[in-house]
Amino acid sequence: MCRNIKTLFNFDPPASPDEVQAAALQFVRKLSGFNEPSKANEEAFLLAVREVGDAAQKLLDSLVTRAPSRDRTVEIARARAKSAKRFGTPVRVTPAE
Repeated sequence: MCRNIKTLFNFDPPASPDEVQAAALQFVRKLSGFNEPSKANEEAFLLAVREVGDAAQKLLDSLVTRAPSRDRTVEIARARAKSAKRFGTPVRVTPAE
């Protein structure tokens, strides 16, 4: 699946409508294979983004959990630490003077 689509459920603060639409756009791009549709496909593409976004928002609004909400800053820090461990931290070399 598309790696750019992030989990949006159970965060504090909740996912914004912009985040839901961005995920819908990424999903439709993945399905269609278009980063930007041609003029002939633009209307269908944009309609799909709206419909997927609406369906995603309905899903997020209807889900329930007993788990405490996750903190976005903590999750971002975890992702960065995981990435640094996996790919290594880039080392900057300064030229000798």
